[in-house]
Amino acid sequence: MADYYIHQSAIVDHPCTIGFGTKIWHFCHIMSGAQIGKNCVLGQNVMVASNVVIGDNVKIQNNVSVYSGVELEDDVFCGPSCVFTNVMNPRSQIVRHHEYQLTLVRKGASIGANATILCGITIGRYAFIGAGSLVRKDVPDYGLILGIPGTLKGWISRHGYRLPAPDDEGIMVCPSSGWRYREVEPNIVRCIDWPEDQALPASL
Repeated sequence: MADYYIHQSAIVDHPCTIGFGTKIWHFCHIMSGAQIGKNCVLGQNVMVASNVVIGDNVKIQNNVSVYSGVELEDDVFCGPSCVFTNVMNPRSQIVRHHEYQLTLVRKGASIGANATILCGITIGRYAFIGAGSLVRKDVPDYGLILGIPGTLKGWISRHGYRLPAPDDEGIMVCPSSGWRYREVEPNIVRCIDWPEDQALPASL
């Protein structure tokens, strides 16, 4: 018996890798060569293309296509109908499979519903892309991106709350967890109270 769940309407092309505890729901299509980690949830009508790499505990909501060239690290959230791309200048008459650009979404980042992510960029750890935004360039860790085109509007905590303006010592405090954050260099924010690569406490 498989240690993951695949709805009977989903199509899975083998060989591919699907991790323990992952759930793949109605009308999904997983293409050969895809790698999906443990404890992921793929909502209705999700397509994962060949050679895509998806980490552990990734949540992909309905109607998302994850094209070749996209990599999602652990704990990424993709909101419904968000859009990835893999070629900057597509033409129907010209084959550009060899020009696929890498798009990397790093650990813990969230992409809101209907956001569009142009290819060839990196979205940093725990960044937050607002619903409907158009992202055209790299996003720093903890960056809050809003609008068309997407612009950096502030910083967001690991718990998903917008960080207030820094105090006199440059500290920004998450209103939910009380964890402290600091901009250690221009556009480089770090959490003072918890390592970026360490899982959240089980009590949260």
